[in-house]
Amino acid sequence: AAPTPDRAGPPHRASRSPTTTPSSPSSPSSSSPHKSAAFLAFLGVSFSAPGPKRIAAALFDRPTDGMSREGQKLDQAGGGGGVGILVLSLDLLGQVLDRLSEPRDRKACRLVSRAFERAEAAHRRALRALRRERLPRLLRAYAALERLDLSACASLDDASLAAAVAGAGLGIRTVCLARASGVGWRGLEALVAACPRLEAVDLSHCVGAGDREVAALAAAAGLRELRLDKCLGVTDMGLAKVVVGCPRLEKLSVKWCREISDIGIDLLAKKCPYLRSLDISYLQVGNGSLKSISSLEKLEELAMVGCSCVDDEGLELLSKGTNSLQEIEQCFLSKLATLKETLTMLKLDGLEVSDSLLQAIGEGCVNLVEIGLSKCTGVTDEGISSLVAQCSHLRTIDLTCCNLITNSALDAIADNCKMVERLRLESCSLINEKGLKRIASCCPNLTEVDLTDCGVNDEALQHLAKCSELLILKLGLCSSISDKGLAFISSNCGKLVELDLYRCSSITDDGLAALASGCKRIKLLNLCYCNKITDSGLGHLASLVELTNLELRCLVRITGIGISSLAIGCKSLIELDLKRCYSVDDAGLWALARYALNLRQLTISYCQVTGLGLCHLLSSLKCLQDIKMVHLSWVSIEGFEMALRAACGRLKKLKMLSGLKTVLSPELLQLLQAYGCRIRWVNKPLVYKDG
Repeated sequence: AAPTPDRAGPPHRASRSPTTTPSSPSSPSSSSPHKSAAFLAFLGVSFSAPGPKRIAAALFDRPTDGMSREGQKLDQAGGGGGVGILVLSLDLLGQVLDRLSEPRDRKACRLVSRAFERAEAAHRRALRALRRERLPRLLRAYAALERLDLSACASLDDASLAAAVAGAGLGIRTVCLARASGVGWRGLEALVAACPRLEAVDLSHCVGAGDREVAALAAAAGLRELRLDKCLGVTDMGLAKVVVGCPRLEKLSVKWCREISDIGIDLLAKKCPYLRSLDISYLQVGNGSLKSISSLEKLEELAMVGCSCVDDEGLELLSKGTNSLQEIEQCFLSKLATLKETLTMLKLDGLEVSDSLLQAIGEGCVNLVEIGLSKCTGVTDEGISSLVAQCSHLRTIDLTCCNLITNSALDAIADNCKMVERLRLESCSLINEKGLKRIASCCPNLTEVDLTDCGVNDEALQHLAKCSELLILKLGLCSSISDKGLAFISSNCGKLVELDLYRCSSITDDGLAALASGCKRIKLLNLCYCNKITDSGLGHLASLVELTNLELRCLVRITGIGISSLAIGCKSLIELDLKRCYSVDDAGLWALARYALNLRQLTISYCQVTGLGLCHLLSSLKCLQDIKMVHLSWVSIEGFEMALRAACGRLKKLKMLSGLKTVLSPELLQLLQAYGCRIRWVNKPLVYKDG
């Protein structure tokens, strides 16, 4: 029977504009589509393959003449061989939704049946809101929420936050307010008062947040996790209020809070004995802080990147303490031996190392699972060989810009680290297809490979295609890669979700056709400066329905026709870069305005768009928060004014020519900034490039 909406459901639901991005339910969301099918089969529902249309068709049959839908479902439950949706409890329906791994499948069920909508309302635990005006209704609809992400909610301020959580935050445990620059101490006070079970708050990059905002959070006595990265106004006084008010803190990050000193860290160590993870990177703290930190018996992870006032003496004090350090990121090595039994992660990025040091690390830190040597000088084949010979448990090896290593290092990794999952080799120009052949043969669990600027060719991709678990592959600046290489990858790497082909100038439309046919799960794709691609290639990409991030910078052969095809097929697009796509015109913008309703970040600098197209775009895309529009030569001052007024209240970031600063309405610019929009004025000459 053809799928029809549940008559109990509201008829307007399918046309509702998106207000949230999908979030995982409470149960694990890693279940495969096969598990979803198995569970539905257990319920008496059968279909050949999971997917929105098939699920809807299987679950919601059209009622027969003379019998109500309820009667038909009950009849099926009694002897028709199927289980009617209406006789299932909300808990069972919630379990069905939990086992649908694809967000669009869950949405399909929710849209065609009010029963599933009620089940999700009672079952959903996480929400990422995009529009502040819908926030109160959403929080009241999903009363079981525990995790709330407001980092992408444009123009969020104290009043809107307080109104949203009032009476609706009783179950909320985790709130993310990263980059929510409009939220101050009043909003945080309201949040803490409305959410008595609050355990985790993220205020990262709220650069205006200071002691008063942090003091508001101190009232949340049950707080266990707090991120204050780059909250530039936080001082020892604010930190003191937090540690006194929240003694059960387990995770704290004060990265870049440069007003915090040894005094604040000392009080932290005395008042928060349960601390397990601490990030004090880029603080002006000295050895005294490490002495205090060493007394934290439960401390397992410590990040102290850029703490230039700490030396070997401080590290020795740390090693003699009673902590339980398992993970440390810092830049002092002479005392590493004292941590060798517990250390599992070591990042030495940017340091000068030697073969003897790498050998010592290998012999002393045999439990390492991650080693970071990015941009380290002195890394050679001999050093890597001696390191991996002892550290066979390594899962992540970062050799970015270690340009002295050759295939010999890859052979050593292949022989000793057969369980490696992430291998980063950016700018290691002395490796080639022979070394990668050995890696691909011996390391079948590889999920991430970075070969940016390594100059690899199609033969190397033929070997890497054996790694069927690959999720991330970065091939930027590898100009020898052609459509043939992409065909190899698409033939066996169907799980790929991220592919970087930056400046792979030999790629054509045929390569994209192969990619789209074999790698349908791709979400992030970089095709910048692949200037042989045309509208036909974008037509192939339109079949990638899960695509969220697409970079097409300087593709001079694509037009509005290709963008239209892309917008119609890729409705999940969140970020799109069309900078210097000189032939993209209003036709492309109109298509984006109609179909790309989830778009949040857009770059259209140098495109041939008019004020009318720009105004329609900004008024239609309700989720758009970040737009870059430099050198839109066909847009008048009035066009910019109308477009910006249409989006005022939603935009968080804006990039325009500095010349517009003096001609646009001061009242408009003040209004944008009052809503929390950060405007970046640039002064760039109008220079055309062809890639």
